[in-house]
Amino acid sequence: MATVILVRHGRTTANATGILAGRTTGVKLDRVGREQAVRAGERLGVVPLVGVVSSPLERCRQTARAILERQPADGPAVSIERAITECDYGDWQGGKLSDLAKEPLWSVVQTQPSAAVFPRGESMQTMQSRSVSAIRRLDAAFETEHGPGAVWVAVSHGDIIKSILADALGMHLDLFQRISVGPASLSIVRYGTSRPEVVSTNSDSGDLSWLKAAPPVADAPVGGGAGPA
Repeated sequence: MATVILVRHGRTTANATGILAGRTTGVKLDRVGREQAVRAGERLGVVPLVGVVSSPLERCRQTARAILERQPADGPAVSIERAITECDYGDWQGGKLSDLAKEPLWSVVQTQPSAAVFPRGESMQTMQSRSVSAIRRLDAAFETEHGPGAVWVAVSHGDIIKSILADALGMHLDLFQRISVGPASLSIVRYGTSRPEVVSTNSDSGDLSWLKAAPPVADAPVGGGAGPA
């Protein structure tokens, strides 16, 4: 099975000031976010990636470029996938989180996100459906082209990645707020024939060279197995 590494973009100016950027154009990484993206790229530099797919928004493309700078010159180029772009927050886009927290919809987003529909935006169920479908489709394509040892990266957004992880974990969307995905963090998922395997979540440190090992087996090891060499 192939391995997808879900990378959230680094911190942005909007993150730092408590603004819900949404799909606003021109929102870029701040100094901290650029450093975070470089560290993510350095960690991934030991892994031969077969593909880097990014949300079309600038902050994700910046993070994707930082990752590719640590890959060989003949490595993959960034491809854009609109289905993993940020949630359409509608009228909430550009608002201060402190103000949005006073809206009745805020508690729905926190406790029953499957029922949340942003005013003149999309529902969180639609957000999850499109992003999960895109990741599974891309993963299957990379495995078909490059084999079961293929490792690829998808650079996206916090709520998008949380919804993908919830699906892989078999969690209802209403539980996805239990998952934390920090800026420039890495989460690793493998889609097997029997079930997805969530290898790690919200990782911002540690060696990843073990991902160069032989392709993983489909069956889960009873008792937990020996882990990577």
